[in-house]
Amino acid sequence: MARQARAIQTRRTILEAAGEVFDERGYDAATIAEILGRAGVTKGALYFHFTSKEDLARGVLGEALTTEGVLPQDSKLQEWVDVGMVLAHRLPQEPLLRASITLSADRHARALLGTSWPGWIDYLADMLQQAKDQGELLPHIDPQETAVLFVGAWTGVEVVNSAIDGGRLETKIAALYDHVLPGIAVPGVLGRLDTAADRGARMWRAHRRSGGSDAPATGG
Repeated sequence: MARQARAIQTRRTILEAAGEVFDERGYDAATIAEILGRAGVTKGALYFHFTSKEDLARGVLGEALTTEGVLPQDSKLQEWVDVGMVLAHRLPQEPLLRASITLSADRHARALLGTSWPGWIDYLADMLQQAKDQGELLPHIDPQETAVLFVGAWTGVEVVNSAIDGGRLETKIAALYDHVLPGIAVPGVLGRLDTAADRGARMWRAHRRSGGSDAPATGG
């Protein structure tokens, strides 16, 4: 068991180091040597877990679809908002998550590796369908189409905000929700949604207080 735990930790250490390097350098300029230096592991340890730089990049992309910190809400539309707000809170602090966007936005890497976007689209479309089934969305809203548009918009906001050093990502993503929600939400639901810029931070703190479990959040 101890050996297995060490192997899991080593793999995580390698992925986090790779995330830092891919985020800073991009896929083409990243090297195994630099990743090894960041991770502080041997070449043998790295190749035990990953067969190549391409395999390592796929591992980074595999970590992208995370909803850790998103706590169950009675309103599925609020929970949908929380997914994007928690991610906006976590992204500046977690190079592994940032790297998934860097790799997905890189045309060459995207052609080679694919992206994390289809997984996000499917997840968010399913959540929007649940919100629609609960009567929270306007009748004409197509959950799949909305998810595609929103993933594109969220990613675009993050990329542009990073490129122009536009300040806190959470503020920009909150503004994105404030622009999108009036066009998809039933008016009676819209007024109850929490899209404050600190929503993600509050949800993350509640998640951590719960010990990382999926206990319900207070409020929302």
